[in-house]
Amino acid sequence: MIQRPPKKPIKNIRQPDFDQPSIYSLSLADLEDLALRWGEDKYRGGQIFEWLYTHRVDRFEDMMNLPKSMREALAESYSIDPLETVVKQESKDGTMKFLFRLRDGYTIETVLMRHDYGNSVCVTTQVGCQIGCSFCASTLGGLKRNLEAGEIVSQIVQIQKVLDDTDERVSSVVIMGIGEPFENYVQMMQFLRIINHDDGLNIGARHITVSTSGIVPRIYDFADEDIQINFAVSLHAADNDIRTSLMPINKAYDIDKLMESLKYYQQQTNRRVTFEYGLFGGVNDQPEHARELSELIKDLKCHVNLIPVNHVPERNYVRTSRDDIFQFLETLNECGVNATLRREQGTDIDAACGQLRAKESKQETGE
Repeated sequence: MIQRPPKKPIKNIRQPDFDQPSIYSLSLADLEDLALRWGEDKYRGGQIFEWLYTHRVDRFEDMMNLPKSMREALAESYSIDPLETVVKQESKDGTMKFLFRLRDGYTIETVLMRHDYGNSVCVTTQVGCQIGCSFCASTLGGLKRNLEAGEIVSQIVQIQKVLDDTDERVSSVVIMGIGEPFENYVQMMQFLRIINHDDGLNIGARHITVSTSGIVPRIYDFADEDIQINFAVSLHAADNDIRTSLMPINKAYDIDKLMESLKYYQQQTNRRVTFEYGLFGGVNDQPEHARELSELIKDLKCHVNLIPVNHVPERNYVRTSRDDIFQFLETLNECGVNATLRREQGTDIDAACGQLRAKESKQETGE
């Protein structure tokens, strides 16, 4: 039996401080409480929730079954449209990438990916990132601030509005965009509960995946949440020296600490962990690396998702050759590891996390 270490406080990363917070930051229960505080019946909160997520209105004044005074109070107190579309790119494979501008001028990215099994959206949780992974454009310019829950929810709502034109829906969500979700833990968890609600966007928990670079204290917290959300960890190496060169977060939470927290996660949840493993030419992509990875994860119920690295102009990693990619995959399979190769999408647009934002916002990234 693995005991979790004492709970650690969540770091105080700057949160937005708007005069009008996003209405999308409020859960159904929050909206019901708001209605009661304003002297209205509780069911008015449910009406607001329905207008937001079923009818997907753009203005409070369109919530026609609410009293006029309540619509006016909502307009004075909350923002309903926190995202402005700056750029929309569409790949020949149907992938769509959006650059959204926030109310304070910062920009974020969101990606719609089309699969045989449905439409998946990759959302962003922070403006920039401070994790410092050496292969990622998201870290260019550092971290500006966390997103509020409503700014994350709005990414889904905005893309769902695009899909409404063709009678499609967002069927799954991955939290793998710009930023480290577990460094915006409270807002991320609020986002998850809102999009998962049956009366809202109704995205099933098992169709949602959260990915972390390995913020160990929050992994313990997530293990105790009692939710069915899928869980992924960006690993990229089974050797501490290599992983630290790729992911400086490994200095704070090395592989031993990370694996201990994942064993606790499985002890508490009995759920599979997905390891994201980026292949970088000449760094971590040889058969000996595959065997080392197999040995590291042999005691976990897990899956390995191999990712041939996207080229980022600001970084100097070389793409692994096709032969080496399939040799690595074959070695893992020979060692009994359940592994697959991620299908690449959006290769003809700014596909890597942070590329579009870095290109469009030179001042923001300090370039």
